[in-house]
Amino acid sequence: MPTSVPVTTSEIREQFLQFFAARGHEIVASSSLVPGNDKTLLFTNAGMVQFKEVFTGEEVREYKRAVTSQRCVRAGGKHNDLDNVGYTARHHTFFEMLGNFSFGDYFKHDAIGFAWTFLTETLGLPAEKLWVTVFEEDDEAESIWVDVIGVPADRVIRIGAKDNFWMMGDTGPCGPCSEIFYDHGEEVWGGPPGSAEEDGDRYIEIWNLVFMQYDRSSDGTLTPLPRPCVDTGMGLERIAAVLQHVHSNYEIDLFARLIRDTADLLGVTDLTVPSLRVITDHLRSCSFLIVDGVLPGNEGRGYVLRRIIRRAARHGHKLGASGPFFHKLVKSLAREMGLAYPELVDRQSEVERQLLKEEERFAATLSSGLAILDDEISRLQGRMIPGEVIFRLYDTYGFPADLTADIARERKLDVDMPGFETCMEVQRARARAASNFASQGLDFHTTTQSEFLGYDCDKCEAIIVELITDGESVARLEPGQAGWVVLDRTPFYGESGGQVGDIGTISVTGDGGEPTALFEVLDTQKQRQAIAHAGSLSGASLSVGESVTARIDDRRRDRIRQNHSATHLLHAALRTVLGSHVEQKGSLVNDEYLRFDFSHGDSITEAQQNNIEQWMDREIRANNPCQTQEMSMDDAIAAGAMALFGEKYGEVVRVVRLGDRSVELCGGTHVRATGDLGGVKIRSEGGVAAGIRRIEAVSGLAALRYSQTLEHQLNVVASTLKAPKTDVVTKLKQLQSRNRELARQVEQLQARLAASFGSDLAASAVRIGPASVLLQVVDDADAKALRTLMDQLRQKLDNSVIVLASEKDGKVALIATVAQALHATLKAGDLLKTVAGVMGGRGGGRADMAQGGADSLERIDEAFTSARDLIESRLGT
Repeated sequence: MPTSVPVTTSEIREQFLQFFAARGHEIVASSSLVPGNDKTLLFTNAGMVQFKEVFTGEEVREYKRAVTSQRCVRAGGKHNDLDNVGYTARHHTFFEMLGNFSFGDYFKHDAIGFAWTFLTETLGLPAEKLWVTVFEEDDEAESIWVDVIGVPADRVIRIGAKDNFWMMGDTGPCGPCSEIFYDHGEEVWGGPPGSAEEDGDRYIEIWNLVFMQYDRSSDGTLTPLPRPCVDTGMGLERIAAVLQHVHSNYEIDLFARLIRDTADLLGVTDLTVPSLRVITDHLRSCSFLIVDGVLPGNEGRGYVLRRIIRRAARHGHKLGASGPFFHKLVKSLAREMGLAYPELVDRQSEVERQLLKEEERFAATLSSGLAILDDEISRLQGRMIPGEVIFRLYDTYGFPADLTADIARERKLDVDMPGFETCMEVQRARARAASNFASQGLDFHTTTQSEFLGYDCDKCEAIIVELITDGESVARLEPGQAGWVVLDRTPFYGESGGQVGDIGTISVTGDGGEPTALFEVLDTQKQRQAIAHAGSLSGASLSVGESVTARIDDRRRDRIRQNHSATHLLHAALRTVLGSHVEQKGSLVNDEYLRFDFSHGDSITEAQQNNIEQWMDREIRANNPCQTQEMSMDDAIAAGAMALFGEKYGEVVRVVRLGDRSVELCGGTHVRATGDLGGVKIRSEGGVAAGIRRIEAVSGLAALRYSQTLEHQLNVVASTLKAPKTDVVTKLKQLQSRNRELARQVEQLQARLAASFGSDLAASAVRIGPASVLLQVVDDADAKALRTLMDQLRQKLDNSVIVLASEKDGKVALIATVAQALHATLKAGDLLKTVAGVMGGRGGGRADMAQGGADSLERIDEAFTSARDLIESRLGT
């Protein structure tokens, strides 16, 4: 093996990138773990995800060759390795995928040659240790391996489509694969791929070469692509294990140091326990998910992150951790991976903060949840934990199902996951039934490209290139029809980046200057490279190829411009006042107001809100110009531009700068200068999810009107209080104090009346066995008044059994008490349930005291009769 062979994980990663860079490949940075271009994926799970639209031809890059080291997560959804992590040698929630790609440039010959050269020359792997598979019908690939590379024919194995034919989906680009395997030697059990022993660990796949050469139609027909592509993937952890002569990925240098740090932190001496592998694997996925903007939550990606954090915390608890520990390991991860991924170092403190917060949240429920699970396990009739139990632990105690499954595995028990999924589906069905939300989206697909002119103009002449109605492309749209119009150029902004689409008109003008055909645009959406205008047609028909005038509602656009620029200022103000951990998590920008979701753990104080508004006001008064510039993504990030969570960006991006403090990547429309905003007022702030806050604000004339509304309300309050506006707070506090004093006096008076009334009622009690029994309706008393009266009666009656009922403000309150000496035979909870049950109400409580309610007193006599029967049966006559 050559002396220059890379050995460490970092060296392998760097050598891979440089090997392909030297062969004309563009080194492309790892994309976010949150796919910006594929809503079907929870997480980026392969190197090709960021290039998906390049492979389909929807996007064109400046380069035809690329190489990446892509951060990937497989946890949740179809690609879910979570249950196996920690218990096998090669399963991970987080891994790095090394990949080289060709977009219509080189194909099989070069792809195979590059792979072989890198493995045998750069990495120095013995050629005799490498085996190859090809698709069973791919004669070309087999010929290259055998005749050009020189791999012996008996080490090139033909495999069927299940394992060696890759498809992006049911339709679209697809093609055969060729996989490279490493032979660990005969001392490890297992056979070559395709054999009966292929599931053994002797032959391990290290690289997969995908040759996208066909387009698959809906009927299954394969048509050769005009520009075949190459997509390859090699797991960094796997190849590192091969080069470092270890069998498990968890024994490579990176994991070995992380496991040692974890063991030292927890005081563990046995470095082989699975829990250490679980914690170190989960440390990587959790940290990088938070780096990429995902926060623990109860839905989607946030819920998967929460599951992983809690699984790690539970394994730490199992190893003896007495408090939060997981967050303390982030510095070790930053040491190991910060050079390759500097964003981890930049956001280390935020990652630690989020992990600590989730650990503390989970600690509050872990002990109670474990107690419930232990109790359920102790009462099991067999070896299966029911799905209802798994669901209750998840729904009530925040126990992820896989955490329950983890514990069950350790105790040699099975889990009823189908039953759990049934319970989950019932809950989802309830949520769907309770929701009035209906998603509105495009019901068609188009490959048309539209030129957007709306940065510089409000109207333009254009040509109709496509008409769609009822989801179908048509040549003509008739008056009265609704549909979509796609133009070759348009001033209309298609909804994206939180900014709503424009409205306006698309018209054809007759000889007299009046519109003969008028298409009223009610919404504008983006569909890939096209801008589609939704609306309805009046007047005359519209045809494909016809010249039209497109005109937006410019007054509405002006208000949208103000709110969009105000959103940028608000984002900068939040980061200035609250801290750099603030990141945008969502936004809505329309002509009425702006809504901004951002990461922050606590509610915003009044002082902080004032500081935020004052900061924005200073920027507005400075009248800083709005500057826009197009540049490469790398240059934009270097210039300090913020890329926003969940957005997909191309190679060339638009940078919007408002003064020196607000620099963002943005394709939206903005004011000419900050002074055009007039002002910004925050009208509400609150939480929308764990660690996510939401602000709604208004700008321009709407901000003025909002301030005027508040001023008017203050005037009304001052007038009502008969006090100057400057004194209303003092006056209100005086009134509150006076009201508290009056309430105290009323309570004292009610107590005296209750004492007097109680003496009269006590005389009405009857003797049943050893008990003094009183069943009584009290006029116009609420639950609190009944409790006060009940206390008076208990003091006056020996061995009391009392039920009181009263109706006030349309609600019936019920209360019952039973003296302690009688609890062996009669309990207040049973007595109250009897009364409430007859009345169609509900209630319950302890042996000595119970409360409930009903809708009316209509059946109170019948209820008291049932109560008397119960008392007599329990206490005797």
